[in-house]
Amino acid sequence: MSYKIVLTEKAKKMLAAISDRRVREKIAYRIDGLSQDPDKQGKALTGDLAGYRSIRAVGQRYRILYRVERKEVVVIIVAVGIRKQGSRSDLYHLAKKLLRLKLL
Repeated sequence: MSYKIVLTEKAKKMLAAISDRRVREKIAYRIDGLSQDPDKQGKALTGDLAGYRSIRAVGQRYRILYRVERKEVVVIIVAVGIRKQGSRSDLYHLAKKLLRLKLL
């Protein structure tokens, strides 16, 4: 079964903010790959981000956060960015902040 891919406005802005075109293309390719078996890719997140999944892109550096809506057969990409553990600009830190502000 093929899933439709939908990017939130925030995810589109995060992707557009990546200055390296080659990195953006690799991330876009990885996002396209989520149309097939998205539940088997990436890892399920826990805690505040329970219900979301994360997949690596461009080596270990970038992450794509997404949610799978099985009834609508849709994968919703909610955030794209660099994993910087302990940093305020860390993708997971930003996603938790957006969730608290009800923007995810």
